[in-house]
Amino acid sequence: MANKQDKAPLNVPGKFYNDYSCIDCGLCPETAPNIFRRDDEEGISYVYRQPSNTDELRLAIEAMECCPTESIGCDG
Repeated sequence: MANKQDKAPLNVPGKFYNDYSCIDCGLCPETAPNIFRRDDEEGISYVYRQPSNTDELRLAIEAMECCPTESIGCDG
């Protein structure tokens, strides 16, 4: 389960976030490319834009549920 106290600073403010347990496997940017991006320097993926419609919300939730390290959190 993602840790709010360990959020990566690259995340934009909002209810979805990645924490530092992320191993940058690439699953979340592949699942929800309008929400998640990868940062090669940090070696993590992060939320660069919060979902703005129901389709994006569905994909963000799918990415969160499929994350192999449970690094994606949702506050809300």
